[in-house]
Amino acid sequence: MGKVKCIISYDGTDYAGFQIQPKLRTVQGELEKALTKIHKGEPIRIHASGRTDAGVHAFGQVIHFESSLQLQEENWLNALNTFLPSDLVVKKVELVDDSFHARYSAVEKEYRYYVLNTKKKDIFKRHYIYQFPYPLVIEHMQEACRYLEGKHDFTTFSSAKATIKGSKIRTLRQVTCEIKDNKIEFIFKGDGFLYNMVRIIVGTLLDIGQGKRDPEDIKHLLSQKDRRLLGKTAPPQGLYLWNVVYNKNEKEW
Repeated sequence: MGKVKCIISYDGTDYAGFQIQPKLRTVQGELEKALTKIHKGEPIRIHASGRTDAGVHAFGQVIHFESSLQLQEENWLNALNTFLPSDLVVKKVELVDDSFHARYSAVEKEYRYYVLNTKKKDIFKRHYIYQFPYPLVIEHMQEACRYLEGKHDFTTFSSAKATIKGSKIRTLRQVTCEIKDNKIEFIFKGDGFLYNMVRIIVGTLLDIGQGKRDPEDIKHLLSQKDRRLLGKTAPPQGLYLWNVVYNKNEKEW
């Protein structure tokens, strides 16, 4: 048996999320369906760096699976993309050793979130960016980002529906937001993320940008460890799993 690593991208609009679910269209379901065809009916289970929710996109999601087939990397790439739907593509394939695991071997993940800050809606971008029509003070949001960087307990910024047990301490190496031509790009790089963490943070930063909160409130919110102190979670369509790092020296895909 050999282990195969794939870097994939997908448009999450028409998926019920990454994880396989009965009678629903999922990213995992489409990948495993394609692999079953390649393996002549043999079911193949994949493992991902992490799950994404319904409507969330990925630019650089990573999966791995084990196979008895002896294919070259380019042949794996072509075979998979032949059987995958048009909203899901394998961008790169690597043959890796048995110690690799798409989830447990990751040392850093990067998420990006996009907001279109204009009063007029762009109907063609509605599935790929959060259209937010209210005025924002970007400088206040940027100040708040700095309070989020570093090692913290992010319980306040985790969904109350989260099933994870154990520590909710995570380290964020980079939290930034920049605006260009009314498009705001948020970048989050860290050693791990809790359920809905990025979307809850974005919702909070937008509140700060509107003056509903002060940037310094972040410190108090982190210390309280209470999701009920915050408002709405930002919607899924602006969120992208951008990159997963397995070696600190490797370049971004």
